[in-house]
Amino acid sequence: MKNFYYDKGTMFVEKIAMKSIAESYGTPSYIYSRAALTNNFLSYLEALDNQPHKICYSVKANSNIAVLGILAKLGAGFDIVSGGELERVILAGGDPKKIIFSGVGKTPEEMRRAIELGVHCFNVESEAELKVLNDVAQSCKKIAPVSLRVNPDVDANTHPYISTGLRENKFGIDIKKALGVYLKTKKMKSLKIIGVDCHIGSQLIETAPFIDALKRVLVLVDNLQEHGIHIEHLDIGGGLGVCYKDEKPPQIRDYVKEIVSNLEGRNITLILEPGRSIVADAGVLLTKVEYLKPGEEKNFAVIDAAMNDMIRPALYQAWLAVELVTGNKDLPKKWDIVGPICETGDFIAKDRLLAIRQGDLLCVRSAGAYGFSMSSNYNSRCKAAEIMVDGNNMYEIRKRETVQDLVRGESLLPNE
Repeated sequence: MKNFYYDKGTMFVEKIAMKSIAESYGTPSYIYSRAALTNNFLSYLEALDNQPHKICYSVKANSNIAVLGILAKLGAGFDIVSGGELERVILAGGDPKKIIFSGVGKTPEEMRRAIELGVHCFNVESEAELKVLNDVAQSCKKIAPVSLRVNPDVDANTHPYISTGLRENKFGIDIKKALGVYLKTKKMKSLKIIGVDCHIGSQLIETAPFIDALKRVLVLVDNLQEHGIHIEHLDIGGGLGVCYKDEKPPQIRDYVKEIVSNLEGRNITLILEPGRSIVADAGVLLTKVEYLKPGEEKNFAVIDAAMNDMIRPALYQAWLAVELVTGNKDLPKKWDIVGPICETGDFIAKDRLLAIRQGDLLCVRSAGAYGFSMSSNYNSRCKAAEIMVDGNNMYEIRKRETVQDLVRGESLLPNE
């Protein structure tokens, strides 16, 4: 995370001190580096080089429209899973013709809006969805471009909650049944087959599962060709992991090179849907120590961020690095970094050796992906602010919620 660094004992993001961001916007706040976002996206672009491609950023990782706008200007496409994500991309200046609409539960209303806007493709996940999409497209007097998401039954060796490529997962169509479903799709008058889609999970730290899935899908592509179904693009999803603790995921260029080597001699466009590998290390969560609560069994540092702000440690047992924004010379102790929510599961980190004082600022690293986008108002807590740093400048790209924001749309019963 070269865009987040220490200078004379104080943490900076690009050219701005973290403590000055806290002074200007308060805590907890999510802080993003424009340079890091840009560099991570360009790493994919440079690695793909002469391979026909689309890089469709996975919006669910971080859906702030400023983040989406930066990527749109760089030429990114977008992988979306809801109507709300679709509208965010449009508001951010994204090109509908570069949008892939994924997800297992698209509604007819969402389909209609996406058809009207002219998205590049629908990744369809069931036969039932195919029928509904065909009916919606027919009612719009349009032809909807589709690919089928196939489930290759490949173990991604990741957390079970973010594994998506096994038969017991809810995603996709069993690859053994895919040919038959494609043949049915070919007969639907308002659908046009243009691709095959496969996504096996998130936070993968080795290439073997990707390549295993790719080879199985290429067998299907060849089989489809023999049955008169020409595939224009192959969408292999995202899922490349990042280093949170001591993981050693492949470099983007090495990951892409291995995938592309398996496509040699094929006239096919490669679609990638990276999310975490673009935004995770481009963001941190800035928080303040409210109280220290030392004890015989455990030492607790109670911070102003909580599981509603960053749920990954509680939900996935995720490990996130926690560092002091400004160091001191105290002897370090082991601390559990916990929030104020009334849940024992409300923690950010456990057993961390830190020299903490009350009032200190802490930085939670690699928080740019699935941080704010998974946040909630649990315990009626207002959501954090989001700040984008661009060199010497910082911008509030989402204001901290107020109580008025919290209760907007609610009302007492009449005469109460």
